Amino acid sequence: MISVWRIVKEEYARTAFDGNGAAMVSGRWNSRGVKMVYAAGSLSLAALELFVHLERNAREMKFVRIKADVPGHVKIGEIRPGGLPKDWRAYPAPESTRRIGDDWIKKGDSPLLKVPSVIVPSEFDYLIDPDHRDLKSVRFNAPEPFSFDQRMWG
Repeated sequence: MISVWRIVKEEYARTAFDGNGAAMVSGRWNSRGVKMVYAAGSLSLAALELFVHLERNAREMKFVRIKADVPGHVKIGEIRPGGLPKDWRAYPAPESTRRIGDDWIKKGDSPLLKVPSVIVPSEFDYLIDPDHRDLKSVRFNAPEPFSFDQRMWG
């Protein structure tokens, strides 16, 4: 079993794994209109992945952390850094990575896809297909409060 993590605003805890947020805007691994959930392989990586997108006024926001436990029998696809286009770490996110994620969702081969983190390429993020039939085997834990250390806002 592996665990993956998400940190979201408290108000979005109920819908943290429905993929609708990502579908409203394109992300690194999905085009607009494609439902996808972004998670991280550790709580600390989830914090970094969120923090790089926050504005200074986010300091007062309330966040929750949610752990999802993925049983060993659930298939997880994987993309290694060597299998990615040269521009995969570009900012803003390139079309090349959105195509990879969109194609993965369309194929429906696995409910999760392990991809290198742009922030820490030796660590991994997990893309989740919220509509995949095998996602029912994943246990989503109850949200717990999460806050950033105040020194991070310095």
